[in-house]
Amino acid sequence: MKMKTIDDANQAVINKIVGGAPFLVDVVPAHTVIPELEEKALLHAGPPIAYQDMTGPMQGSCVGAVLFEGWAEDEAEARSMLEGGKINFIPCHHVKAVGPMGGITSGHMPVFVVQNRSEGNEAYCIMNEGIGKVLRFGAYSEEVIKRLTWMKDVLGPTLSRALQSTKDGLNLNVMIAKAITMGDEFHQRNIAASLVFLKEISPYIASLDMDKQDMQSVIKFLADTDQFFLNIMMAASKAVMDGARTIEAGTVVTAMCRNGKDFGIRISGMGDQWFSAPVNTPQGLFFTGYSQEDANPDIGDSAITETFGVGGMAMIAAPGVTRFVGAGGFQDALATSNEMVEISIDQNPNFTVPTWDFRGICLGIDARKVVETGITPVINTGIAHKEPGVGQIGAGTVRPPVECFEKALEAYAAKLGLV
Repeated sequence: MKMKTIDDANQAVINKIVGGAPFLVDVVPAHTVIPELEEKALLHAGPPIAYQDMTGPMQGSCVGAVLFEGWAEDEAEARSMLEGGKINFIPCHHVKAVGPMGGITSGHMPVFVVQNRSEGNEAYCIMNEGIGKVLRFGAYSEEVIKRLTWMKDVLGPTLSRALQSTKDGLNLNVMIAKAITMGDEFHQRNIAASLVFLKEISPYIASLDMDKQDMQSVIKFLADTDQFFLNIMMAASKAVMDGARTIEAGTVVTAMCRNGKDFGIRISGMGDQWFSAPVNTPQGLFFTGYSQEDANPDIGDSAITETFGVGGMAMIAAPGVTRFVGAGGFQDALATSNEMVEISIDQNPNFTVPTWDFRGICLGIDARKVVETGITPVINTGIAHKEPGVGQIGAGTVRPPVECFEKALEAYAAKLGLV
């Protein structure tokens, strides 16, 4: 295939990204939209992995999910089930879903439903639990299970009813465009987007005929959870990127994810195939009492946001967060985003960044450019303690191994008969 033909294919892919129209339309129990979860099954972040190869936080999340579903009475029984092969494991990406950190999703956990109306496809993501002891970082104490149960019984159904009260759901492109001008990059910083979401959904919640205490608890949780929009952004990014990869040609990166053992990517020309290499450990700033030695290797599907062009790719949009992730100051943020342009095909006119002279976010990571330049995408991420249950111990950045991109290009070249 001639280079021009590859370029034409890449242009078709990024046209679909620009044309993506994600709408948040519902919050439902995961098993109602993901049939695989009707059985004793759990979704996990990253490319395929066996339970015994998972790191401590992801295994801890599995224990918590088993307890939440009531499949086991205690931790010992839960671990016995998990170690004994009684639970089936499926990557979130294989069933139109994404999951933060461990990504562990079970059938009765509520998930956002995002429709990409330009392509007619959907994507799903569990809701953000807030901070502290949370399942996504491997905690499975009574308070974690109690919160998950409240989210299942109160938060999810309330948001579902509110969204059904809207005419067409919530237009996420509009919300993203607003929030990026307010200092969000949508991976590490979602304060503005979470408040925009609260502004849009509150009138619908207030109109519901429901218990006032439950209503107040929902509003307070949304107001307190600065990262609530992250999971919505993840589902929106997944919906748009899945719609774009229907082209099935070219070298555009359509997914990036990690499971604590491997970092995996997909490119448009190779469909569902994963190209993996050993994952790196995030570098950054740590909460008091913790250090780099405590850090878990990188986990989570949240790098779908960078695949879309935000997160670390749009560091310049959120100079306020740069020091939190150990990236220095404004000039470092500017340098990072300028570097990311070098491995992107174009810039997205839908989401312009005021601090970048209103240039659009990066559009279409090109695996060819990654290999040619040696520049790998920058990913903003939370840092988990390597022991389950401790939780988040800092924040920073991580980069995928270049080997993932080299393998993808080699496979695509072979597919095209160029080797």
